Amino acid sequence: MRRMLLGVPALLLCAGALSAQSSAGGGAQPAKKFDTSAIDKAVNPCINFYEFSCGTWRKNNPIPADRPAWGRGAELQERNLAVLHQILEKVSDPKAKRNALEAKVGDEYGACMDEATAEAKGTKPIAADLARIHALKNRAELIAYIAAMHNNGTSGLFSFGAGTDLKDSNKITVNFDQGGISLPDREYYLKTDAKSIEAREKYVAHVTRMFELLGDPSPKAAAEAKTVLAFETELAKGYMDRVERRNPVNRDHKMPFADLQKMAPNFELARYIQAEKVPAFTEVNVGNPGFFKQVNETLAKTSLEDLKTYLRWRVLTEAAPYLSARFVSEDFDFFNHYLNGTPENQPRWKRCVRQVDNDLGEALGRLFVAKTFGAEGKARMQKQVENLTVALRKDIQNLDWMTEPTKEKALQKLAAFHKKIGYPDKWRDYSSVKITREDLLGNVRRSNAFEVRRNRNKIGKPTDKSEWGMTPPTVNAYHNPPFTEIVFPAGILQPPFFDKESDDAVNYGAIGSVIGHEYTHGFDDQGRKFDLNGNLADWWTPEDAKAFEERASCIADEYSGFYSVRDKEHPENDVHLNGKLTLGENIGDNGGVRVAYMAYIDSLTPAQREEKIDGYTPEQRFFIAYGNVWCQNIKEQRARTLAQTDPHSTGEFRTNGVVSNMPEFGKAFGCKQGQPMVRDKQCRVW
Repeated sequence: MRRMLLGVPALLLCAGALSAQSSAGGGAQPAKKFDTSAIDKAVNPCINFYEFSCGTWRKNNPIPADRPAWGRGAELQERNLAVLHQILEKVSDPKAKRNALEAKVGDEYGACMDEATAEAKGTKPIAADLARIHALKNRAELIAYIAAMHNNGTSGLFSFGAGTDLKDSNKITVNFDQGGISLPDREYYLKTDAKSIEAREKYVAHVTRMFELLGDPSPKAAAEAKTVLAFETELAKGYMDRVERRNPVNRDHKMPFADLQKMAPNFELARYIQAEKVPAFTEVNVGNPGFFKQVNETLAKTSLEDLKTYLRWRVLTEAAPYLSARFVSEDFDFFNHYLNGTPENQPRWKRCVRQVDNDLGEALGRLFVAKTFGAEGKARMQKQVENLTVALRKDIQNLDWMTEPTKEKALQKLAAFHKKIGYPDKWRDYSSVKITREDLLGNVRRSNAFEVRRNRNKIGKPTDKSEWGMTPPTVNAYHNPPFTEIVFPAGILQPPFFDKESDDAVNYGAIGSVIGHEYTHGFDDQGRKFDLNGNLADWWTPEDAKAFEERASCIADEYSGFYSVRDKEHPENDVHLNGKLTLGENIGDNGGVRVAYMAYIDSLTPAQREEKIDGYTPEQRFFIAYGNVWCQNIKEQRARTLAQTDPHSTGEFRTNGVVSNMPEFGKAFGCKQGQPMVRDKQCRVW
């Protein structure tokens, strides 16, 4: 049920859900600023800069029990979470004087915090769904029920929605795509190594226990779990893998709706659309035609009873976090504890704050912005964005591998970028969403239904490029190719990423690198395929495209050599980063830091160049600030999961992978050729 920012390159500053290091009271702690105490001076920065810039922080900041990882981004998330907690505790009091917006977010939080009611209801919140599934008599009724599932935000079988036309960003297109699996990635179903086999065995045991909690006898529950795995495996076989999906061309398959129906008649998509009750359309984009072709045959040979078992599972697994404690616990034990290594679930208040941010994000964000984000910070951020724009313009102009015709178009695209900072100009109106204090799952589903309907109603209308894809309290940032925009929510514009009281070296190294990262996404392996108007179009000369691919391959090969997990006793269990999956983010990191460094150096006066603070030169402080924001400790299970599913590298390699490619870093710290942080073959795209 959780809505996510799909297909948009984001910075991803943390590797776990919102949580706390000290969570007893949920009080907002002062923002942690740039602090040289994170540095481990016993480490030579030219040998391992990550350990130099983060070693002491890592020793002093173990992973909290309710998280799979802990980093500087998580610290800021924690502070924002505490601020939101204070807001929601205040407005959740029904006796308090509240306006309509405060009452809505307060009542959803209050309903979520009412654990006693959730316990008393047990499985009643999904009883009607289960009864309707049980009563399905044929495929036609089943397809209509899937439409009903999708309308309240429960996923299953495939995905459907409205989105920006890849070749005309001013138009909205209807999208059909792969969907319906429960494990994090297709490879969990298909790989035959020991860890993958174990994960499937654990998954079957989990599904069995969930059906038992519903009241199914153990033998029946075990059989149902095997049915779920078998059906989801067939879905996974049709999935396009994550590396393939990185290329937007591979997701662009326009066709008449009638052609998709002929391609996959067993999906009965005309009946599905009739049940969806969406505006009329005749053309669709099919993100993965191979999925519909492959699964079409599976539907033909799968019994109605097995399909009903699968639908029962989809309803159950997505509702589990909002049911009684035994379901919450079992859901956590598999998806969070086993797959990601998180020892304990978060306190309920944290889960409830996250729920309100997910369901009514711009309503809660409005209260957050009023409490935390000032005009002075926004003005300074805008100034830094403009300075980074100038630096990236110079970088493009001075590239020795790009010809003038492509440079001219790259500069036109750079000039076309929109910058969104802090929060939307126009807030989303949630007045039609019904929220009550007695209906936890109902609140979640009605807010999901609001977003689903808002999405469906875009069909046939022009693209609204004023929309935001993240809520204001989010500690993250993103680049959206069809909108030709970079976006920085208020949540990240605080220490340690942005501090109006810090010197420029710190701000350029931290938030400046974030700005550069998002800008560079517009010219990474995905972003470069969109023109200045956000349309999928080839604006590169063949020779420049070849030169880009050669440089991108250097980065892909470099990062594929890094180990995400090392198992000294069992080397066969080692896990490498996937350099092709993480390519765009690694290009963004490398280009972003270089552009931020250029902008910073250009901003220095002669006197500032000679000034040391805390014993470090301006150049050294820049790099230390960059390394410091990626300080991280991470569970092995989480690292394994991210290596398969996350397009971002872990903190160690976001740091060392970048600085080892920069002669500027070596010069700043006096590194010598042959030391680990001075690569023999340094990779550079931007």
